[in-house]
Amino acid sequence: MSWGGASFTGMKLLLTDSGITNASIHDALVDLLGKPIAESTALFVPTALHAQPRGAFQAFRVISGQEDRAPMVQLGWQSVGVLELTALRSIGEDLWGPLVREADVLLVEGGDPMFLCHWMRESGLAGLFPTLHDTVYVGLSAGSMVMTPRIGEDFVRWSPPGGGDTTLGLVDFSIFPHTDYPGMPENTMADAEKWAATMPTRAYAIDNQTAIKVVDGEVEVISEGNWKLFNA
Repeated sequence: MSWGGASFTGMKLLLTDSGITNASIHDALVDLLGKPIAESTALFVPTALHAQPRGAFQAFRVISGQEDRAPMVQLGWQSVGVLELTALRSIGEDLWGPLVREADVLLVEGGDPMFLCHWMRESGLAGLFPTLHDTVYVGLSAGSMVMTPRIGEDFVRWSPPGGGDTTLGLVDFSIFPHTDYPGMPENTMADAEKWAATMPTRAYAIDNQTAIKVVDGEVEVISEGNWKLFNA
C-alpha cells in the first residue's frame, strides 16, 4: 500500500524525531489543529514499542506521560485514548473506526518502524488514512519513518513477512532520526550521509529538535536544532 507523497491528500502530517520538544514544533502542531491543544482529542498508538526490548515498560511510561524526553501524551489534550493496532483485527472496525474518524489527532509513538508498518496495514488503519482529511498525524521516530517509502536496511530490526524495508510511502522522502543524539554513536551526521547514499529518494537527517510538516504534499522543516537534506 503506497500513495506517494505528492498525490496524498489525506491527513496533515507532523513527522517528529522526538515529539513536541520545543516552541516551534508546538506552534506548528497548534497551527495544523486549527485550535488549542486543550480543545483537541487525541488517540495514542503505542504499537511500535512492543517489538523492542522492554517495550511493555516503555509503553506504560509514554502512555502515563512520564517520558519527558519525547513529549506527546502530556501536552494537555482535552482527552487521550489508546489505540493498540494489534487488537484491531479481532474486534471489528465498527468499534474502532468511529474513534479514529472523530479524533483530532493521531499520536504515533516510536519503536520498530517495520513492526508498526505491518500492523498499520494488517489492522486496516492505513486504509483509512486517505479519508481522514481533517485529522492531524503526529509521528515520533518510527511513527514518522513509517510514512516514508523506505527506511533503509540499517533500520530494519523486526523483519516483516516477505522482508524488505518498504513502508507506507505517504510522503516522497525518507527520514534518518536521532542524528547526533547522545548515546547513539551510530547516528552521526556522517552515518546519515552514508545511509542517504543508499536511498533512492531525497532524505532528511533530523535531530530531536526537528520535525517535518507536510500538508497536501508541501514540505516544511520546523527546527530549533540541526538537520540536513540529502539527494535534493
